[in-house]
Amino acid sequence: MNANEIIEIENKHNSGTYAKQPLVIVRGQGALLFDIDGVEYLDCSSGHGVANLGHAHPKIAEAIYKQASTLITLFETFPNDKRAELMEKITSLVDGLDKVFLCNSGTESVEAAFKFARISTGRKNIVAAMRAFHGRTYGSLSATFNKKYREGFEPLVPGFSHAAYNNIEALDKAVNEETATVILEVVQGEGGVYPASAEYIQAARRICDERGALLIVDEIQTGFGRTGKMFAIQHFGVMPDLLTCAKSLAGGVPMGAVLIGHNVKNLTPGAHGSTFGGNPLSCAAAVAALTVMEEEDLPGQSAAKGKYLMEKLKKIESPNIREVRGMGLMVGIEMKQKVAPYIKMFQEKKIIALNAGMTVIRLLPPLVITYQQIDHLADVLGEVLATDFVTE
Repeated sequence: MNANEIIEIENKHNSGTYAKQPLVIVRGQGALLFDIDGVEYLDCSSGHGVANLGHAHPKIAEAIYKQASTLITLFETFPNDKRAELMEKITSLVDGLDKVFLCNSGTESVEAAFKFARISTGRKNIVAAMRAFHGRTYGSLSATFNKKYREGFEPLVPGFSHAAYNNIEALDKAVNEETATVILEVVQGEGGVYPASAEYIQAARRICDERGALLIVDEIQTGFGRTGKMFAIQHFGVMPDLLTCAKSLAGGVPMGAVLIGHNVKNLTPGAHGSTFGGNPLSCAAAVAALTVMEEEDLPGQSAAKGKYLMEKLKKIESPNIREVRGMGLMVGIEMKQKVAPYIKMFQEKKIIALNAGMTVIRLLPPLVITYQQIDHLADVLGEVLATDFVTE
């Protein structure tokens, strides 16, 4: 099939829930994607933060092949060698979070964390942040702030409220003795690439402790080296009670997890479950992915490359740029106008980037991106963003 035929088939049969791009991608290698005609694109989206290890990493491919030839699926009732190996490895990444629930996606990990917080505390209320994005299923959607994701799906789950992000006073007022949990992103991704302050995260821990609430940190996008640490919360020396993660955990294979601390109680058989959660195929991929992250020091690479990229971006002279911000290789460029036309122009120049809201360009390149590729990215961004380009 050629590109037009593939696009025609997808347009005929897709659900309509995705805004399709006129670009048929068939292959990836490292930080590059290739269309059906062999044209290469520098991927600065990583599949919304999934491809931290890049595309088609040979060690991930090898692990998947070996496990698929051995055992693909097994319900977690039965212990398994690869699952045990993953559980031991992932719980070693954060001190004090020594248990784990395995699932298939980020939104599932958030749903599980909410259930665990409610059953643990016996309380119902959940406080999230303004601009937060935690997923699209009903519990995670109720914690998500942007009305564009919520409209048309009400009534949502009761008991949720939102407080201003990075505002200690607002959080202090929102949390009380009826609050089961507070859920926060250390860097808001979809909300505009806003990093939290250390004071805010530390205050969240203190406030939760004072009121008897649990603290959930959502690391679905920030986890596994993206911000320059294995998890973004490690920049601040704060330990949450529950940590949700997914995206790059299994090197691109769908997988999510909730890391669980000592304050979480009452998790007994039947409290929650997942048919595919912890299946041997995903576990084998995750073990391989975590091993690569450690062997290649991807968090360290992210810190160094992120600093290098930010320095280049801040040198771009453009009256259209309001601010450049981020952490590691999670970077936001806030513009003074809508960014959709910029994203389109980048794609024309063979750069794939994301937006984060109406006015922020979000860059999430694979952590294996080379310095030469970063130089090229900065050159293209400088050319496009310095242009006197007026959006409609």
